[in-house]
Amino acid sequence: MTTELRVLRPAEWTAWYRQLETAFGGVFESPEEQELWQALSEFERSIGVWDGPDCVGTAGAFTFRLVVPGGAVVPAAGVTMVSVAATHRRRGLLTSMMRRQLDDVRSWGEPLAVLTASEPEIYGRYGYGAASWQLKAEIDTARVRLSVPEGTDAVRLRLVKPEDARDECEAVYARQVAAGRPGLLARRPGWEHLMVLDPPSDRSGASALQCVLAERDGEVVGYALFNNKPDWDGAGPKGIINLQHLDALDPAAYASLWRFLFGIDLTSTLKVMNRPIDDPWQHLVSDFRRCNVRVKDSLYVRLVELGAALEARTYRTPLDVVLDVEDEFCPWNTGRWRLTGDAKGASCKRTDDEADLALSVRELGSAYLGGISLTTLAEAGRVRELRQGALAETSLAFGSDIAPWLPHGF
Repeated sequence: MTTELRVLRPAEWTAWYRQLETAFGGVFESPEEQELWQALSEFERSIGVWDGPDCVGTAGAFTFRLVVPGGAVVPAAGVTMVSVAATHRRRGLLTSMMRRQLDDVRSWGEPLAVLTASEPEIYGRYGYGAASWQLKAEIDTARVRLSVPEGTDAVRLRLVKPEDARDECEAVYARQVAAGRPGLLARRPGWEHLMVLDPPSDRSGASALQCVLAERDGEVVGYALFNNKPDWDGAGPKGIINLQHLDALDPAAYASLWRFLFGIDLTSTLKVMNRPIDDPWQHLVSDFRRCNVRVKDSLYVRLVELGAALEARTYRTPLDVVLDVEDEFCPWNTGRWRLTGDAKGASCKRTDDEADLALSVRELGSAYLGGISLTTLAEAGRVRELRQGALAETSLAFGSDIAPWLPHGF
């Protein structure tokens, strides 16, 4: 095989991205989308596989910082744009790119890599574990009512053009990052354009993107981005609101936005695309059964430097445990590690002491953000308790009171 794996050159981006689009079905994006992704691409952190003049494999890594339990914002490589040409499958190209990429991430001093998986079964063998979930819903707003908290009526709502509100929305999002929900990404400049990207080809008959701001005393305290898909039948209007993004800084602002979305004229369905599994609206609705809730996997986490990653977060209860970790793909993580920590900080160092728990780096990735229980993983046979009581202690310490959530793809 004569393929060459190398860092992406700026002049090669169009061919590289065309290979990605072809691998994902061959429906090419609008010029607006391509222009944004080209602007966001980090060429020095992107790789391609070339067979002569043809690009046959792609992979990239955005520079992110990930919120982890305890509120720290930790450097993380956002693995993205991974593809292999259908003509070059089963030749080891994906494995070679994953190998090069994780070696690079380690050399960059980033203890974590994260991704969203087009096909979940692919990435477990490279040490990625599903670490967060997202909630989807189709709410029958003709029948479901909201009970809102005191102060909701004091919030002013204002419709604005999404492009005009971009900076205000990004400021609210940044305050949510500072509030410490695990799984949120602290984004570099330029990412604020993604939330308002609205190519007509993606609307599927719906309106252009709309934005409503929630304000109190002249300050923006929340926003919702959505579009409206009108529809009618013999009984009258039955339009659909598609909620794209919503953030708010307090319960009243949050409830005011949801009440607005429930009450838009000529609509009877609110489609919720991606929300945290502990989203509070579930406790405001009159009939949860008519909300048609579904849950799917979202962010996958890979510990690249195990010690640094486990030291970067805090732990809900005091912890002193020896982990026997298996990591075939990144063998520098394999071995026994003593993890001690509490709500103030942590230490994770190599040790020769007897192990208390045995697991792979994949399970640590799943448990890392506090949303997946080590106890549940043990019941699935993926974690072994070697010291009685160690599993319950460690599982409790790893947990998070706030569900981890990734609000957008990358």
